[in-house]
Amino acid sequence: MTAPRAHPARATMAALAVSLLVAPLAIGCSADPAAKEGPSPRKATATPVPSPAPASIEKIASMTGCAAEMRTDAEELREAVCVTSEGNWIVTTFPTEKLKLTWLDTASMYGGTYLVGPKWAIGAEPRLLKKLRTKVGGEVEALRGMS
Repeated sequence: MTAPRAHPARATMAALAVSLLVAPLAIGCSADPAAKEGPSPRKATATPVPSPAPASIEKIASMTGCAAEMRTDAEELREAVCVTSEGNWIVTTFPTEKLKLTWLDTASMYGGTYLVGPKWAIGAEPRLLKKLRTKVGGEVEALRGMS
């Protein structure tokens, strides 16, 4: 028995909904001038995380200390494998945020945990993603697989 295929319009709407929810977070939606005066007490106790890295495999590889081995270099995405003594991960970058969201929507069918930033995603074991987050920023997202 084959799994039902996602309806293209539903997938597009899901990607649009995610982008509408994420966009305000990405650009900092506070217009309150006091919000820029200093860190909140909650942020002061959290583990420091840098601003998300730019969408470049080379830059992300440099920030994480790996020599990335390119697997895919296409118009819609670039993908490389990083192998280090700490573990292995896959870095995928996209020319647009929309392509990243579409890729994540598709990846959610299989499940997995990813570190996600602007126009990039890193796939690895969750313990390693937490370490990488301190170097390149982003948010750890656990995607649900088909049940």
